[in-house]
Amino acid sequence: MTARRLKDTDTRRSGLDVDAGRGVERQVAAWTLAGLMVLGAGMGLLNLSVEGVLREGASRWVYGGTMVLLMALGVVLGLLRRVGRPETFGLVLLGDLVYVVVALCIEDPVRYATPLMLLFPAFVAAWFLSPWMLGVNMAATVLACLVAMWGSYDDPVALTVQVAVNSGVLNAASAGVYVLRRRVERLLEATRALSHQDPLTGLANRRRLVEQAPRVWRQARREGSQVVAMVLDLDHFKQLNDAHGHAAGDAVLQAVAAALAATVRPSDVLARAGGEEMIVLGLVGDAVEARRLAERLRSAVAASRSGGGHAVTASIGLALARPVDGEDAAGAMWRLVDRADGAMYEAKRAGRDRVAAVLPRQRTGQFRDSIPPPSRAVG
Repeated sequence: MTARRLKDTDTRRSGLDVDAGRGVERQVAAWTLAGLMVLGAGMGLLNLSVEGVLREGASRWVYGGTMVLLMALGVVLGLLRRVGRPETFGLVLLGDLVYVVVALCIEDPVRYATPLMLLFPAFVAAWFLSPWMLGVNMAATVLACLVAMWGSYDDPVALTVQVAVNSGVLNAASAGVYVLRRRVERLLEATRALSHQDPLTGLANRRRLVEQAPRVWRQARREGSQVVAMVLDLDHFKQLNDAHGHAAGDAVLQAVAAALAATVRPSDVLARAGGEEMIVLGLVGDAVEARRLAERLRSAVAASRSGGGHAVTASIGLALARPVDGEDAAGAMWRLVDRADGAMYEAKRAGRDRVAAVLPRQRTGQFRDSIPPPSRAVG
């Protein structure tokens, strides 16, 4: 349950990255299809100048018109620079149809219109389409080979063997590319996770925190909110490691991370800064809301337990800022975190297991501790 909760939290926070990745994939698909269409049509037009390749009469006009149309479509697609999966699916099936038209216009399809022409749509389908779309194209490949080679063989057995061999090779190659694509996608996803997640706790790391800062700053300016940075440092964590071993310490960190991930809001960024220190970045309306959130986080840490029954408390420092236009979000974030870090040390000196805050004065711009620490006993 804990691992699933952490994964769901990270998934919600990576929506922008997913959208950006899909945008890049659409551009790559458009340029790939455009290049293949223009290249294939250009090579196909060369057959018009070779005697004995094309059938005489209307077939030459149909063939030439198909190549010109294909090239024009490729140019338009390249200019659009974006194509979705449904459009790619349609263009792949169009590629199968174009092969059939070419084969019917060729004098000797077995010699001049080899089914290897279908490698273009087969590879595009394998790399860009979903499994069911790929399956449809595989069936279309078999049908295209059958129609294209129908008039070249009088013996049904020979026709069946040739269609099976050619479509089988094409579909096997397509399936191999699809498997390779899935493997690459898994490797890329694992690399992305390693570059954005702390491997022990599954929380975001410092790199992810920096990447999310512009989003938080934009949202704060758009909504008129304030940005709150909270620095959480586990109390007496070194003593726990020394007394019970690093394995116990790691288990406590994982339990604390799970408790915090279940407590923060979906729009907040929760990251492990290193060691036993964690950072929360989010939006609040005022200092009271920030304090309530910090207290919830403090209580969540205190209530968490590792599998071995070990528990810790946390000292939390928070700082608020109102973003302004034109400032560097990452730099402003680290300045805000530094202020929260200073407040966290104030919480340590005040007795630990508490929240301390440093907020800007409205007129002077200096900072003061505007939220007194609670008077309860230290845990």
